[in-house]
Amino acid sequence: MSDCLFCRIVTKEIPSSGVYEDDVCYAFRDINPAAPVHVLVVPKKHIGSLDEVSKADAAVVGHIMSVIPAIAASEGVAGGYRVVSNIGPRAGQSVKHLHFHILGGRDLSWPPG
Repeated sequence: MSDCLFCRIVTKEIPSSGVYEDDVCYAFRDINPAAPVHVLVVPKKHIGSLDEVSKADAAVVGHIMSVIPAIAASEGVAGGYRVVSNIGPRAGQSVKHLHFHILGGRDLSWPPG
């Protein structure tokens, strides 16, 4: 989608600080970090949010879940990080492209909101 910020980042039309990439997903540092480590992991395929994941997308989401621990380890937060996906504007989703936040590098409080 040409108007989607994350699609444009995935295609390198917009520069980013990449930390991981494969055929299915791309991970990059958040430009407004909420923790010392704040990485976004996005599928290369445009999916609006978890609400829009279809059965056909299950392998994409499963793959992302399988690479998140490796990304966390490479960022030095293995064993102490949070993974978040906001769904819709009321939950704080500002870009309508499925993405997972990896947050770590400090103690994270609960509840988050």
